[in-house]
Amino acid sequence: MAVVVGDDKPHVVCIPSPAQGHIKAMLKLAKLLHFKGFHITFVNTEFNHNRFLKSLGPNSLDGLPDFRFKTICDGLPPSDENATQDIIALCESLRDKLLAPLIDLLTRLSDTSPPITRIVSDGFFPVTLTAGEQLGIPVVLFYPIPACAFMGLKQFSTIVEKLGPPPVLDESSVTNTYLEKVVDWIPGMKDVRVRDLPSFCWTRNAEDHFMFNFTMESAENAHKASAVILHTFYTLEQDILDAISSMFPKLFSVGPLQLLLNRVPEDPLKPVKYSLWKEESQCLQWLDTKEPNSVVYVNFGSITVMSSLQLVEFGMGLANSKHHFLWIIRPDLVRGESAILPPEFVNETKGRGLVASWCPQEEVLNHSSIGGFLTHSGWNSTIESLSSGVPMLCWPFFGDQPTNCRYTCKEWGIGMEINKDVKRDEVEKLVRELMKGEKGKEMKKNVLKWKKLAEDATSPNGSSSKDLDNLVSNLLS
Repeated sequence: MAVVVGDDKPHVVCIPSPAQGHIKAMLKLAKLLHFKGFHITFVNTEFNHNRFLKSLGPNSLDGLPDFRFKTICDGLPPSDENATQDIIALCESLRDKLLAPLIDLLTRLSDTSPPITRIVSDGFFPVTLTAGEQLGIPVVLFYPIPACAFMGLKQFSTIVEKLGPPPVLDESSVTNTYLEKVVDWIPGMKDVRVRDLPSFCWTRNAEDHFMFNFTMESAENAHKASAVILHTFYTLEQDILDAISSMFPKLFSVGPLQLLLNRVPEDPLKPVKYSLWKEESQCLQWLDTKEPNSVVYVNFGSITVMSSLQLVEFGMGLANSKHHFLWIIRPDLVRGESAILPPEFVNETKGRGLVASWCPQEEVLNHSSIGGFLTHSGWNSTIESLSSGVPMLCWPFFGDQPTNCRYTCKEWGIGMEINKDVKRDEVEKLVRELMKGEKGKEMKKNVLKWKKLAEDATSPNGSSSKDLDNLVSNLLS
């Protein structure tokens, strides 16, 4: 594709929502746009920028003359630099406190060369549209989630209108009846229950009420953008994408992002990583010593938290399965306390398991020794597992994860769900089924089929490659 070169390059400012998964997806998209000829400014919060420098090294964000990093404050008080920030407080700040700092930064960037031609913002960073409007800069919204989750968010107000507000979530039959209600009016989505939709529409307390409104408004904002990008590919979600494209004429399905990036020759930005925790690369050397398809990889992402009891149940289930495993336990994984596993877990898994605090996930998933992935069903993890040909066990935590889990297990046939009230016997049984059972073999066959379709979508004439080129044309227009 012909793109302007030199000092007159079109200048795109990329603004992720300040959470690990959102930053990772946006940075991949920014790298692709840089390869296509754009001058990129990537905006992190000061808190996350400092975490990157700590985990990746003091020169890790030096970038290039035409790919630079800038920061804005997040409006929050200081917090543990090894832990994910409070999600509610962060979203409140994104909505209420960041417009002025963002306009100040964009104004300063506009006074430099080259001038800003577009903002590509995370769809969950609400004030970018207002900032763009005030400064006369068109805004494209990038939602780093699948089409099914985006469509679910778009239905929030209709769900309350048709079904009434959800009851307070407990073990009662009233709650369960509400969660099992079938939602049969969503375009492109069949046989979906309330519990299969993004969690903020069916859980109810003060925090969830805020997140219900925040995520609903984030999806509604898509109508105000000059274009919309989703991190998916056409064959994976054809019916839903057809339905969404009738709402948004300028819709681009660009994914899997990593497979598109793999096609960039001699990428000068390859050393620029996206990890807020220091990665323990010795995991890969440990995996080198294991047989093909023999290791279960366990990682609950950057936000999921659990109780110490749940941690022990997962641990003993893994121990009793007798399979090798690599388990990532973040410093803040257990709610309010340290993650401590019992002596019997340590004794039972000696030489068979490796516990680390963080790792280079995509390298792990692409390692020949990995046979399955126990995941929280975050979208980055899901699409990375699919792209690597690795079937999943799913324990969704919140947000889009229940929807991702439902499609992983029911529509795409590449996962099995673990009960929210996790028990060691179920973990043991499902791990064994994943690694050696008939259902596990069927899932492996399915995920290899989807991997091939993802590779086709990101090939030079594939749907995602074409949508990326169309996005470039849109950003240049």
